Formats: sequence, structure tokens, C-alpha cells
Amino acid sequence: MTPRPATPDDGAARRPRGSASGGRAIRGGRPGDSARGAAGPGAGGGLLGRVPPSALVAAGIVSVQVGAGVAGRLFTEVPAAGVTGLRLWTSAVMMAAIGGAGLARTLREVFRQRRWQDAAVAVAFGVTLGIMNFSIYQSFARIPLGIAVTIEFLGPLAVAVATSRRLIDVLWVGLAGLGVALLARGGASLASGAVPGSRGGTGLVVAGIAFALVAAAAWAAYILLSAATGRRLSGSSGLAIAMIIAALVVIPPAVAAGHAGLLRPGVLATGAAIGLLSSVIPYRFELEALRRIPPGVFGIWMSLEPAVAAVVGLVLLGESLAAREWAAVCLVTVASAGAARGAAGAAQAPQA
Repeated sequence: MTPRPATPDDGAARRPRGSASGGRAIRGGRPGDSARGAAGPGAGGGLLGRVPPSALVAAGIVSVQVGAGVAGRLFTEVPAAGVTGLRLWTSAVMMAAIGGAGLARTLREVFRQRRWQDAAVAVAFGVTLGIMNFSIYQSFARIPLGIAVTIEFLGPLAVAVATSRRLIDVLWVGLAGLGVALLARGGASLASGAVPGSRGGTGLVVAGIAFALVAAAAWAAYILLSAATGRRLSGSSGLAIAMIIAALVVIPPAVAAGHAGLLRPGVLATGAAIGLLSSVIPYRFELEALRRIPPGVFGIWMSLEPAVAAVVGLVLLGESLAAREWAAVCLVTVASAGAARGAAGAAQAPQA
């Protein structure tokens, strides 16, 4: 979805929703190893430094999902592919402006030193980010926001469990699997037209779930590429480069879908707001929070995101969920929190 520093598994180094230094993002809107390098001891301060980390994380989560909700409302004017383009283009401009001299310096070093492997990793990171955002927005257009985000969370959960050696993680897999099974059994209620403005129908729901699964797989790949980019490129330059690549990747489908409608002033302003809400604000808030709390704790708090997405979908988009679907969201949330807690404990365990 977007560049974000969130993940149930810090050991796997997904820091998005959206990044080597910052997943949805977005989700789309979504800080990894490079962000932690840029945010070392004493790097914090200012107004955000006085805000409790829990409040910063909560505000970041709400910002990302409100951005997704605003995007959902824009689907009635511009197709999802066009909204994806607006979100990534504005986010790329903002992140490049924030990166400024650091981004230019990193690019000069890459070309001067012919670090083509580093460049290839950053490009792969950006392509993955573009696929993740495109897929999750396509899912948003077909199934409720809370359900799409819940399915997408299976990506980082899978990485967390795959990199663990703890037997209890089997329990988290089981809980997540039960949640998915409940969603599958609740397909009839999804097909009844839960997404305002959609035509409903089983085929639409199947496509929405498929896009969410693609976003989950892209998120899992994003975690690994985020860590690799963070090891190779310093500061927030890795995220800025990835955002620019992602913005370029979505140009063909975005322009083909949106046409001249993308240039309407109101649409452009809304797209800029989506980029701000889904990428820039959560990135800044979550980076500050990670300066002051262990990444494992951060991952546990981020596990609330599917539930927040469901609430935002209800409030902003009128997407009501059945009791079975709320139970599925809760199961995946608990599984993600459990995997994050296990990952944090494993990372802090003394080495033999």
C-alpha cells in the first residue's frame, strides 16, 4: 500500500507501509534499517519529540487509513488506477523534496562508484512498492477497506512466521488461517454490495480478494527488499528512490484509466492530500516513534491497523461488516500482534 515503517516482524525488517527508510507506502499509502541509521540516538527532538510514542503510532495508523478512505471516496470520480497514480506521484514529489541534498548525494555516489547492484535493489524495491500500492487500491475498489487490509496483513505475518523458530508461531498461523476461512465463508455478504458504488457480485469480490493477496505477497517481498535497500543506501534516500520508481511504474495504467480527469484541480488536490495522509505524515510520525520504542513493540501496536481500517471504512465509506467478518479482522490482528511479540522476544534473547 504505501511506504511505512510498520511490520509485525522487525527481524524481517518491514518498516511501511511503504520502505528502506520508511506501505501501504503506504499502503497506499507504508523506517527500516536505513531509517534507523538516520534516526540514531539524539536524532529526535522538536514538537514531535514531546508527543508520546503510542500517540504517534496511533496517529500514523489513523492517517494511513483515512488516506485510504479518502482514496475510496475519490473512486467515484477517478478509477482506482488513476488514484494510485495520484497518490504515488504526489508522495514521490514530497519524499524527494524531504530527501533533498541527501537524495542527490546518494545518486551521485551510486553513478560515480558504479554501484549497479545497489541501484538494481533500489529499483526492485520501487517496482514492488508500485505493485503493492496498485494492487491494494484495486482491492479497495472491490471489497471493504477493512477486509482488504486484513488480507494484506497476511504478507508481513507470513514473513514473521517464516523467519521464526518458535513453536507458538504455529498458533498465530492457525489464527490467521481461521480468519481467512471466516472471510471466505462470508463471501456472500461481501458480494451483496458492501462497497458503495460497486456493482457487487461474486466475481467482483473474488477479484478484490485476489488483488489483496497480490498486495500481501508484494508486502512480503517489500519487507525483504526494504532491509536490503537499507543496508546499501544511507538515510532516507532508499525510500525516496523507491517512491520515484514506483511513481514511474504506475504511469501507464494510471494515465490509461484516468485520462484528463487526473488534471482537474479538485482531483489533484485530493490526490495530494492522499499522498500526504498515506505516506508523509505516517512516515514522519512512525520514524519519531521508532527512535524511542523497541521495533518489536512498534510492530505489536501496528497490528491494530486492520481493525482501524474496518472502522474508517465504516465511517468514511459506509462499509458495514458482518459479525463473522469482524471476527476475522480480530483474529488476524491477534495473530499479527502475537507474531510481532514473538519476533521481539527472539531478537532480545541472549545468544548462546
